[in-house]
Amino acid sequence: MSTDHAPGVAFAIAAHPDDIEFMMSGTLILLGRAGWKPHYMNIATGSCGTVTHSRDEIVRVRTEEARAAAAMIGATFHDPIVDDIDIFYEKDQLARIGAIVREVEPEIMLLQSPQDYMEDHMNSSRLAVTAAFCRGMRNFPTDPPTPPTTQNVALYHGLPYGLQDQLRRPIVPDFFVDVSDVIGAKRDMLACHKSQKEWLDASQGLDSYLVTMESMCEEVGRLSGRFRYAEGWRRHSHMGFGPEDYDPLTAALGERVAWNSRH
Repeated sequence: MSTDHAPGVAFAIAAHPDDIEFMMSGTLILLGRAGWKPHYMNIATGSCGTVTHSRDEIVRVRTEEARAAAAMIGATFHDPIVDDIDIFYEKDQLARIGAIVREVEPEIMLLQSPQDYMEDHMNSSRLAVTAAFCRGMRNFPTDPPTPPTTQNVALYHGLPYGLQDQLRRPIVPDFFVDVSDVIGAKRDMLACHKSQKEWLDASQGLDSYLVTMESMCEEVGRLSGRFRYAEGWRRHSHMGFGPEDYDPLTAALGERVAWNSRH
């Protein structure tokens, strides 16, 4: 595996405000501390995450919360482009996300699982993958028009919320990232999303927003057999994205990475 790679841009893309914090932010924080420039995007506005606010009110609140979370780790924030439940694998959204990916020129992309309990999550994963795949295609139109880029990029899929797919089957990661040292920073990022504690308590019966996140990290850590708290990842195929041995995430994080013995 190639390891002689200077830090570049690490881009986390997810569906809703707080999705990154739940399943990806520990790794993003560690990459930032390793010299990578973190970028942060929620494709959707969070418009449906409320039982009390109007659409415009909750969008304003959740965008402010997400901006605060990104700022906490020095990440560049990218505005959402559609409302909740409006994330579809279709041309207009792909053109807009494609333009952002070309502008950012990431060499690491942290994405949601292709299998998840929610369609918004799965569609976000698909859109980001295709946007990265089309980054160098001069005849693929983006919105706004953005010049193609040629950098290698490695794509990594986080675990789904709940650690299982839509058919309740466990998702087994390729490798684990030790986030024990940054679990406090991960908690602080998630705590920015104050509006979601009330929403998830009401809609999904969660007793504690922050405890749920920590419990999932603790369970992934247990699965690793090494770490107290961990995030799990699966690497996307390299084909169309870079050399087979191009794995900048595990190279950057070194001993914080443990490969799953089941792979």
